[in-house]
Parts: sequence; C-alpha cells; structure tokens
Amino acid sequence: MSSLEALPSNSLRQTLDNAPALTRGLELLLASDVTNEDAGRSLSRLSNRASAIVALELWDIEAFHLLASRRVQLARDAGALVHLRFALSFLARSQLLAGEVAAATSTIDEAQLIAEASGNLPLVNAPMILAAWRGQEERASELIEATAEEAAAHRWTSNAYARSVLYNGLGRHDAARDAAREAFQHDLVGRGPLLVPELAEAASRTGDRALLESALEWLSERTRVLSSKWVLGIEARVGALLSEGEAAERLYRDSIVHLSGNRVRLDLARTHLLFGEWLRRERRRLDAREQLRSALEMFTSMGTDAFATRAERELLATGQRVSKRTVKTRDELTPQEAQIARLASEGLANADIGARLFISQHTVAYHLRKVFAKLEISSRDELEGALDRVP
Repeated sequence: MSSLEALPSNSLRQTLDNAPALTRGLELLLASDVTNEDAGRSLSRLSNRASAIVALELWDIEAFHLLASRRVQLARDAGALVHLRFALSFLARSQLLAGEVAAATSTIDEAQLIAEASGNLPLVNAPMILAAWRGQEERASELIEATAEEAAAHRWTSNAYARSVLYNGLGRHDAARDAAREAFQHDLVGRGPLLVPELAEAASRTGDRALLESALEWLSERTRVLSSKWVLGIEARVGALLSEGEAAERLYRDSIVHLSGNRVRLDLARTHLLFGEWLRRERRRLDAREQLRSALEMFTSMGTDAFATRAERELLATGQRVSKRTVKTRDELTPQEAQIARLASEGLANADIGARLFISQHTVAYHLRKVFAKLEISSRDELEGALDRVP
C-alpha cells in the first residue's frame, strides 16, 4: 500500500488523551531530588525505561537527555554495571540526536568495555544506529543483517530505524521509505520522533504523496496537544515537503527557527539540507548555497558522512566550489582515552583506573598503548607534559 492509512493510531490516541498527565508526571520526576533518596530506590526509578519513552512520546528532548544522564551517574555511583551498560546506550542515543557523534562513539565504546568486563553480551542496537548515522554502509549493513531475524520476531524498531537513516543518507529513499513504514506498522510508543522524519523525507523523495500527507496528519494531531519545539520543527518541515512557492519557503524557515537552539542538531541540519535541495530545484542557486553550506558544515563537524556527501553533491550542483572536507583526525584522543590518560598521569595504577571506570586493567593497558602512540611518547612519566600540549 502507498500510505499508512492515517498511520497507527493507538499510541497517538493514548498521547492525546493522557498528554497533560504524562507531562505533569515527567515534570515531577525531573524535579525530584534523587540525592536525598536511597541509591537503590533512585536507580530503580530512573532506570525504568518507561520514563525515557514518555519523554520521547512527548517530544521532550531535554528531559530525555537529563533522564539518560542521571541514569548513567546513578549507575556509576552505585557500581551497578548492568544498569550502567544500558544507561550508556540511552545516553548515546541522546548524544546522536544532538549531533554529538564523537561523544556517542565514546559512550558506546565504554558500554562495550563494561559488557566485556562483566561477561555480558555486547550492545548491538546502539552501535548499529551509530554506524547508520555515520554513513558506514558496510558496518551498518553487517549489524542490521545480524539483528534482522530477532528484530522481526520481537517487532523491534531499531533495525528498521537504522535502515531508514542509512538509506536516506545514501540517497536510496525507496529502501528508507519501506524500512520506516515497516517500523511504523507496530505502533510502538516513543518511536515517532525518530521514525517520522525518516518516513516523511523518504516518502517525499519517492513521490509517495499519500504517505507524506499521512505523516503530516499524524504530526498535526500531536502538535494540537504538545508545545515541543522539536515536534513543531518537524511538522513545519513535513509541511514544507508538501507545499510549493512562498508557503514552502515559509515552512522551511519556521522549521529552522523551531529547531535552532535545541539539542536536535541533526534534525536542524536535515532541514538546512532539504531547504537547500528545494531552493536549488527552484533555480535559486545563491539562496540554495547558503542553506547547503550550513548543512555541509554541520554534517561534517558531526561526522555524519553520508549526509555530508549529499550536501556536498548538492552544493557542487549549484556551481559552488567546495573545499576538501576534513574530518577529526584519528590521532586525537577519544574522551575515554583522555580520561584514562589523565588518571594515569595522576599516578593511578592500571588496576585502580579500571576499578574507577568499571573496566579491566588489561583494557586500561590497551587504551594506554593507543594513547602513547597518538601522543608519541613511550612512558607514563611523559603523560602530564604531553597532555598539557593537547588542545
């Protein structure tokens, strides 16, 4: 079928009916002082996935990030490795939405090290989504394939979401549309903010107007009860995809205004890209260049290479010369390497560093070898001086 026939309505109905109560409950949770509570009770309450899902269902990115950050800190303080591993996965997803790809990479690396140290299975979904956003087709496809059977059996949406991101970035919009639509059939609460942008863009690029109209109707139902700048920005962008002339331009600019200054930098960059592509088709090359340059700079700085390539290709099509893109050097320390190096420079032994970071001393030694190579030093005695020279 070409549309979702108004898209699933169960979670939508629940959101419309319960939005005030959900909003109030989320406000109370965020306002609670967990420092005065029993650590186990606080961890149990904040480790409940329901609170993070409610934050997403309400399109409250700030609440989602705060809950993820608190959950990580509480798990660290309690030394709860299993909780910490999953808390880091949620934090990485928040970091990705903010375009903090390097930070998300480090967060996922830490979660994988904890899994190794504690004898648990490594994370799969978070690394898969990260690879999709980074445009790493081979790596993302490998992880997508590895989880396909289990995702289908349990109706998990992460697999389909990763496919939609990957294929939209690569310009394979038909595959992106099919993946996003497949996930939406399950009508799972809290997945809309991730899936609707992928679904709408893919529908627009494949000429599926009925599906695009259904996506806009789905969004409009939510903006009647929610005041989130995030959902307003996405609604305006989807409306622009359905519009022409001055109406389309106004909606694209509205989307940029709503999404600016929020943690959703990836969505802001996507609006700049789509607006620039539209302006180029309208033969407004100078205006298109402004939007496409913004998109290219943002995607390049974030490390989302497939989307950066799309922006670069569009910019070249306007006649604009494009300088060779530079990415963050691989010789720079990752956040975790920098943390381990700093602790080692303070005189902590590998076992002490491992205990503090919940990783094995062998893992600490492995990271220190990488640090030494990157800083071009040969001993711990040289660490302090070398770190002082790092920007």
